[in-house]
Amino acid sequence: MDGSLILSIIIVIAVIILFSFIPVTLWISALAAGVKVSIFTLVGMRLRRIAPSHVIYPLIMAHKAGIEVTVKQLESHFLAGGNVDQVVNALIAAKRAKIELSFERCASMDLDGQNVLEAVKMRASQ
Repeated sequence: MDGSLILSIIIVIAVIILFSFIPVTLWISALAAGVKVSIFTLVGMRLRRIAPSHVIYPLIMAHKAGIEVTVKQLESHFLAGGNVDQVVNALIAAKRAKIELSFERCASMDLDGQNVLEAVKMRASQ
């Protein structure tokens, strides 16, 4: 085999491995939605064994709903065993119902085992 062919094969394999480790499509989705997240943050999530999609998609939803949450808040909640999607959905529902609910309170309720989305819906219907 020619040396350049072997080098080309090695480069292609390295690029495939790199793109399987770095969630480029998720990064592009976040940027397209107006969420500023660095590629290094996504790599850090992978190194901490966090599925970046479990944090970034709820972050995009929160951003689109006008709710101020950070990647670190969502990451911390995920690592604590919380349901990030449910917390963000509860915050969105609370904002729509004009209920004052902080991320910290919502995350605390979620970690206590409460269904925060149902609690917000019940309070909104009162």
